[in-house]
Amino acid sequence: MEKAELNKLIGNVETLELNDKERAMNSGSFISLPCGITHYQMEGNGEPVILTHGYATPYKIYDKLFDALVEAGYKVIRYDLIGRGLSQRTHDACTPEFFARQLNELTKKLLGDEKFYLIGTSMGGTVTTAFCRFYPGKVKKLVLLAPAGMDSFKPPFYMKLCEIPGFGKALFKTIGGKTLIKNCAGEMTHTEQSEVDDFTRYFAMCAEYKGFVGSTFSSLINCILNTKEATEGYKSVNEQKIPMLVVWGTADRTMPYYQIDRMKEVCPNAEYVTFEGSGHVFVYDEGKRTADVVLPFLKK
Repeated sequence: MEKAELNKLIGNVETLELNDKERAMNSGSFISLPCGITHYQMEGNGEPVILTHGYATPYKIYDKLFDALVEAGYKVIRYDLIGRGLSQRTHDACTPEFFARQLNELTKKLLGDEKFYLIGTSMGGTVTTAFCRFYPGKVKKLVLLAPAGMDSFKPPFYMKLCEIPGFGKALFKTIGGKTLIKNCAGEMTHTEQSEVDDFTRYFAMCAEYKGFVGSTFSSLINCILNTKEATEGYKSVNEQKIPMLVVWGTADRTMPYYQIDRMKEVCPNAEYVTFEGSGHVFVYDEGKRTADVVLPFLKK
């Protein structure tokens, strides 16, 4: 992507209000939930699979896995977490429990009491394990892709700065949106540049809506950095004996691979697959490779 275009995308962060008119201009469906209007897509027939994305990237991250699951005969639902994508912005604290509540409200509306398979990537690991903790008995199997939330995570310096009261929020408001757009596709190494550019444009379009920066800052503090609370979700999954698959890339710079050692301590009964040389967003960057691991686990 040309630097001029990237700078223009960055300059448009939080310049628009997300309203019904804006939503009508985009694809997908919208449902009004107690925690906020949620953007989702549902396709296919068969056993339901729910896809929960990560920290800032909207449900587009699941483009390839979504299609593979539908083709394999599942009813697949992907959705945008409150505060990002095209879902409603919020002033509520973006905690694991808050996002678990959104997921519970969504599945209740769309599936009733039917049990389902659940997949989470990055911060989606924190959200999905919190869901299992607070709403037990609903998940058949759990798949975690480069998950966040382990209490062994060593946050980089810039994240630690964000924890400083007052200063951290001001710093994030100044550079957060810019940094997220620049880095949203930073770990893609197997994707054509034109596709990377389109991915970046979609991410930036979602970041144009006011409330994005505040929601991602709240998620950073309450989900990414609050690892003690997040790890309780993983412990709950292990205690409930929910069948779980964990996939991690050795070249992950966002949620580094060293955390898998602590994950194995907390969840010794899970199955583990290592992707040698893969970065953080392999679910998009290496969609077929991801599906080839996920589908057999769901089917057995």
